[in-house]
Amino acid sequence: MPYIPHTADEKTAMLERIKAKNIDALFDEIPSSLQYQGFKEMPSGISEMALLKHATDLADKNKNGICFMGAGSYEHHIPAAVWDIASRGEFLTAYTPYQAEASQGTLQLLYEYQTLITELTGLDVANASMYDGATALAEAVLMAIRMNRHSKTNRVLVAGTLHPLYRETLRTIVCNQHIEIIMLPFDMTEGITPIAALEKYRGEDITALVVSQPNFFGHLEHVDAMCDWAEANHTVSIGCVNPVSLGALKPPGLWGKHGVDIACGEGQPFGAPMASGGPYFGFFSTRLEHVRQMPGRLIGRTLDKEGKQGFTLTLQAREQHIRRGKATSNICTNQGLLVTAATLHMSLLGAQGLSQVAHHCHHNTHELVAELTQIPGVTCVFNSPYFHEALLHVNRPVKPLLQALLAKGINGGYAVETHYPQLENTLLVCATEMRTENDILNYVSALKKIMSSEG
Repeated sequence: MPYIPHTADEKTAMLERIKAKNIDALFDEIPSSLQYQGFKEMPSGISEMALLKHATDLADKNKNGICFMGAGSYEHHIPAAVWDIASRGEFLTAYTPYQAEASQGTLQLLYEYQTLITELTGLDVANASMYDGATALAEAVLMAIRMNRHSKTNRVLVAGTLHPLYRETLRTIVCNQHIEIIMLPFDMTEGITPIAALEKYRGEDITALVVSQPNFFGHLEHVDAMCDWAEANHTVSIGCVNPVSLGALKPPGLWGKHGVDIACGEGQPFGAPMASGGPYFGFFSTRLEHVRQMPGRLIGRTLDKEGKQGFTLTLQAREQHIRRGKATSNICTNQGLLVTAATLHMSLLGAQGLSQVAHHCHHNTHELVAELTQIPGVTCVFNSPYFHEALLHVNRPVKPLLQALLAKGINGGYAVETHYPQLENTLLVCATEMRTENDILNYVSALKKIMSSEG
């Protein structure tokens, strides 16, 4: 809403009707010490024109640079048609209303979205989206606890190569629910979770196993062996996947002999700009046998009494629809607009287009790494296969290096030592299909000059 529509007379009439002295009286239950005391830094009486000019001046201070950063948020090409269609009035405020018969267009779009996600992940059913990839993973762990009735310990093994912010979100959500998170070590040579780390727990009561593919470092885990281990150990397997990688890699539903039990991840690569970290959306899919434990909602297709096709909310196992004690989740909405964009994005790409994007990303990153590692003092940290991110070691502090690159208009990557102190002076780089050959050569040239000038 660009302005407040209520006039002074309307506010006075409202207050008289409810017998309140003033607007502040509506919030008298909140202690004054907790109430905001006003916009002290904002000039009083500023005009709309002056405010917009001030906001523009602040926005102009942003310096994005040519992006070689990934680490969970990726710059992909978004076809112009995606947001042109998603911004139409019937989609712009997309939400799944409770009166299903009055929202057939929205429900059909969500049904198509679910269908695309199941095809992408190789599983049977998908829900109508989650808040983001991290909370989708937390919901997957909670679902695994409900599913694995034979397990009594609520112990969850989590690969140490999972995105560190996902790990933090997971701990925050489950820490007070009597769930024990056990972090698995990773191989410092290959950058992946060794199967030997799982063997330590063979035969023990482990409720669930979480594996990321590709992992935070961009490398490919031994997901087939890990899924087979989970199946043999009566452990629920959870795959947290990058959806673009599925254009080139085996879908989680086909991992190992039986496939993963639950797949989830961040949907940002499909239609959502990086946007300083959000809003994004999470996707979530599972096997049909577990559908009753799936959080959120499920849109179904049916026929009415006249034989006409219709869409409806088939499963609504959330606390707004059923008793809180029986709800599978407190997820109360979906990122409808983002899911609309993702559905359009996936539809426009198609299977062949997604495969092309995935292979372009893979090629560009390998080309970038090959060129950067020709610079003295730059080496690859891990030696196992990777998709479209890789960790590089430089022979000097990374953060000043990134600042120097940014001054040259290059967002050079992500310093991981904040999350992994043992990986000091390392840089996580990514080159999506958006990066041209000239972009890569400019990065290499800039880094070479910076490192040579610093000695």
